[in-house]
Amino acid sequence: MFNWLKIKFQYVLPKHLLSRLVGKLAAAEAGWLTTTLIKLFIKQYQVDMSEAKHADPAYYKTFNEFFTRELKDDVRPICEDVKHLAMSVDGTVSQLGKIDYDQIFQAKGHSYSLTALLGGNPDIAEPFKQGDFATIYLSPKDYHRIHMPMDALLTDMVYVPGELFSVNPLTTENVPGLFARNERVVCVFESPKGKFAIVLVGATIVASIETIWAGTVTPPAGKNIQHWRYPKDSENTISLKKGEEMGLFKLGSTIVACFEPDMIEFNGQSAGDTTRLGEIFATLKN
Repeated sequence: MFNWLKIKFQYVLPKHLLSRLVGKLAAAEAGWLTTTLIKLFIKQYQVDMSEAKHADPAYYKTFNEFFTRELKDDVRPICEDVKHLAMSVDGTVSQLGKIDYDQIFQAKGHSYSLTALLGGNPDIAEPFKQGDFATIYLSPKDYHRIHMPMDALLTDMVYVPGELFSVNPLTTENVPGLFARNERVVCVFESPKGKFAIVLVGATIVASIETIWAGTVTPPAGKNIQHWRYPKDSENTISLKKGEEMGLFKLGSTIVACFEPDMIEFNGQSAGDTTRLGEIFATLKN
């Protein structure tokens, strides 16, 4: 009964307003108050600060600086074999497997449209039909920067406006089409071995989604889908290497990675498994 009420409450909660207000608080330089909030957060969520580049909570001028903290250089080695894709994030596998034509499995009883997830453009979605997907949830204690699984060129970025439901396991199991309903930033890449997309999904109190090539994409939240193209062999070409940072969340959320058919084979992961940046995510088939 309590879980049912929590889900229903999310439908009426002014999620965008709340998220933007929290974002302003997280960006404030509030001195001792900021440090106190960071210490309480570390204790509440058992954040392992021994892995952080700067372990002292007082180092961070804002909560956002703490939340998007960098890791020490040696704590997340990137798998080197070119046949292996590197895990993009610290988190937990929500689901992974085959894309059933245009349907992605969310949770028991729930699937959602690949085309809707990627912004509604059939041309962007078509290469990934019958391909593979992985949904990875970043909890509050996790490292919140997203890195490249392999070398690739950016071809498209799409901002998709939407809701800001929580993306925790309870909501994932109970809100239909969650990841295709929430605000998100779709990043499409092309590699010598095929195309892949990494979708950065917003959530309640996620104050910002950024990419390294565009900076802050949201907020401000728009009401219309926005599409940026990055032509090959031009001044705007964005080329990123395996393990290189490609974006971040200010406050936590979820990524959905999609791959072309017969491009990759996952490394034996299953729902509920913990993931760590740089470990073997998948193996290229060709």
